[in-house]
Amino acid sequence: MERWTGRVALVTGASVGIGAAVARALVQHGMKVVGCARSVDKIELAAECQSAGYPGTLIPYKCDLSNEEEILSMFSAIKTLHQGVDVCINNAGLARPEPLLSGKTEGWRTMIDVNVMAVSICTREAYQSMKERNIDDGHIININSMNGHSVVPQSVVHFYSATKYAVTALTEGLRQELREARTHIRATCISPGLVETGFAFKLHDNDPERAAATYESIRCLKAEDMANAVIYVLSAPPHVQVTVQQRSAQCRIPVQNCSSTPAGVLQIGDIQMRPTEQIS
Repeated sequence: MERWTGRVALVTGASVGIGAAVARALVQHGMKVVGCARSVDKIELAAECQSAGYPGTLIPYKCDLSNEEEILSMFSAIKTLHQGVDVCINNAGLARPEPLLSGKTEGWRTMIDVNVMAVSICTREAYQSMKERNIDDGHIININSMNGHSVVPQSVVHFYSATKYAVTALTEGLRQELREARTHIRATCISPGLVETGFAFKLHDNDPERAAATYESIRCLKAEDMANAVIYVLSAPPHVQVTVQQRSAQCRIPVQNCSSTPAGVLQIGDIQMRPTEQIS
């Protein structure tokens, strides 16, 4: 992680849960972290990180990711104040209990705007920020979900699952486009199963008992587990790319040279994490 010291990371949805844990971990490793959220007053980590004496800094930024103008304004501010983005963690996401047969269009559109459009806009702007500064070792990490790889028999998350399948496709498409652009900027997808955060309480906001039961049936992942995964991804050597492709590690140079040639490019499958006790 030493090569990231002093460099700039954007973490979306940084006020709570996975986003807050990731932001804290990056600050602990000496990065300048722009943590964005709709309610910037909820980002209480800045004072905590400062009082703890972490080597990095956390800069809270208010941004509604469903509004493209606010996203563009955020990237403009980052350029002005911090030159640009070196790492982009697309973490923000949400689910609304809107089944396919009876769901409200507004709920579907909100999920599309945050889970798909915001990820795409932030990715585009982060890449452009890196490109204009000749940053060739940047990293874009999409926090996905196991729901982006399988559809569970729960109608309230079927549309949400569709948006996460989109993230799976977007990350692989991004990897391909980065290769075509002949850049070493990397794209990674991390797909967790059940993580104990406030997610279920927002999904089942009218049924807190059901939300609480979601996290009581098994020992869930913690937000810190996701932060550790992000650190693992960023710590990988420049010639290793953790991507959405599910395949055995393979080398894009002659096999006999893989172990001895630092320029070898390895592909490692999408990081899929779930509690040991989770069924699907």
